Amino acid sequence: MPPVRPTLYEFAGGDAAFLALARAHHARCLADPVLNHPFSHPDQHPQHVERLAAYWAEVLGGPATYSGSLADQTYVVRLHSGNGNLGDMGSRFVACFVAAADDAGLPDDPEFRAALRAYMEWAVSDVLQYEDDAGVVPRELAVPHWSWDGLL
Repeated sequence: MPPVRPTLYEFAGGDAAFLALARAHHARCLADPVLNHPFSHPDQHPQHVERLAAYWAEVLGGPATYSGSLADQTYVVRLHSGNGNLGDMGSRFVACFVAAADDAGLPDDPEFRAALRAYMEWAVSDVLQYEDDAGVVPRELAVPHWSWDGLL
């Protein structure tokens, strides 16, 4: 029987790795002249980084901490939708995410890094499809799950 491949969450290093990734990503977005504005709002939840870490951990194969105690995918998509055309913000967000994986010390395995990039590119496009109207986001969307091979 072939060995069972770890989830992306496990391969990354679990909760601690995703907290490091969320912190590094947040710092990169704050340093970016275009992304700074949405990441520096005074009304941002005080545990934004921790919530982001829990969300990414769940999406990439970790425990259902985010959806079990915080929100569903509809909330996430609506929160980031309805802002009109955002120009290159999506690609900048992906670039910050990719660079933050280095900052956080995540494994440098090419297949792992490709899976992370593919997830974030998909996630950004998923949100941008509702750029004009957050009100059309379907209700009760489940948090997505992403594997080495893509969306499950």
